[in-house]
Amino acid sequence: MNDFTNKDTLKLGLLMFALFFGAGNLIFPPLVGQLAGGNVWIAIAGFLITGVGLPFLGVVAVAMSGSQLRDLAGKAHPLFGLVFAIIVYLALGPLFAVPRTATVTFEMGLAPFTSDSAERIALLLFTFLFFAVTAWLSMKPSKLVDRFGNVLTPVLLALVAFIVTIGIIRPAGTIGPPQEPYVQNPFIKGFIEGYLTMDAMAALVFGIVVINAIKAKGVSDKKVTLAITMKAGAFAVAGLCLVYAGLAYLGTTSRLVAPNAANGGEVLTQLVYSLLGTTGQVLLGLAVLLACLTTSVGLTSSCAAFFSDTFPKFSYRLVVLIICIFSAFIANIGLTQLIHITLPVLIGIYPLAIVLITVSFFHNWFNGHREVYLFALAAAGVVGFADMLKAFGLPIAPVTDVLRHLPLYEQGIGWILPAIVFAGIGYVIATVQKGARP
Repeated sequence: MNDFTNKDTLKLGLLMFALFFGAGNLIFPPLVGQLAGGNVWIAIAGFLITGVGLPFLGVVAVAMSGSQLRDLAGKAHPLFGLVFAIIVYLALGPLFAVPRTATVTFEMGLAPFTSDSAERIALLLFTFLFFAVTAWLSMKPSKLVDRFGNVLTPVLLALVAFIVTIGIIRPAGTIGPPQEPYVQNPFIKGFIEGYLTMDAMAALVFGIVVINAIKAKGVSDKKVTLAITMKAGAFAVAGLCLVYAGLAYLGTTSRLVAPNAANGGEVLTQLVYSLLGTTGQVLLGLAVLLACLTTSVGLTSSCAAFFSDTFPKFSYRLVVLIICIFSAFIANIGLTQLIHITLPVLIGIYPLAIVLITVSFFHNWFNGHREVYLFALAAAGVVGFADMLKAFGLPIAPVTDVLRHLPLYEQGIGWILPAIVFAGIGYVIATVQKGARP
């Protein structure tokens, strides 16, 4: 039975847009635009490849593999599939990303209107309310398409479109010349910045939300599921590209109103205040709230579905409550410390996510040999682990000295060449072993 209509596909596309369009994505493109200046379109082209293209491929890869990240990673080895999935879900779930959605929303939306003396109490009350709403929306994941597609995402899109339109009609300043590091290689810099959004890894988590939303409409055939995912994903990709391009353009006009901004959040906040005053700050706060809430619900639903499936003694609803309570606790007392621990961990495991997505698309080309997955992931894992230790301030000097000679290592993507080379070695070994078997 297939009850998935064109309207359902459109709403699924809105859901996918909302899941990926978190607060970090809202504030990141303006900084690219401010620094890239006249080279903004070259830079944003690179950014869109890794900031939009890779996440889309990640969702498609999960749809192709079956139902969840564990199945995809299990192509290398069942144990790796389980361990890697647990690490990813914990990192992008209750240990870091979910608590951060509430904290970022508070800092950008409410902190400007809260006195220093009342900020701690205000944060406590806000996180309690934020995660109560997250839990309510996450309790029935089959309703996510309708809730996001009918209400939350259209409102978010309207707010962002309004802000971008005002910035285009009444620009806050003129486009200046590009600044370093966007002078010589703006495309590569944009490419790397989009990669650092880490949305590709989030795609491996969000994939199950998309697939479950399709199954809830009576679709069970894998080919049909994949086709629907790609159609809805194409709509989400188009929306993300337009929004990112618009926000990047706003950033190019922000140098006069935000000359010393340390991050994209400051660029956007000062720019919106310049364009719309206090009303603009309120609208921006609402946009950040919707962006963070949709991301929080998506991550919570994904994590709950995974852990309740992996550990059947824990029901989906119970896991949702545990995640929300734990996230509220972390958001109030431990987020700053966790950032110092979690970011290096993400740096270590993100290359594995990208390699996993990439290799899965060539699965049929190399006949699905496990050795290809193992060798490629092992190579990326070694470089990623070294980068993680370096980020922790614990570099192993002899290893770092060797890895420094890898292409693009200083830019944080030195794992690419080793992954390609060792994937080839894995294929050769698998082919030789197959030929040697009687």
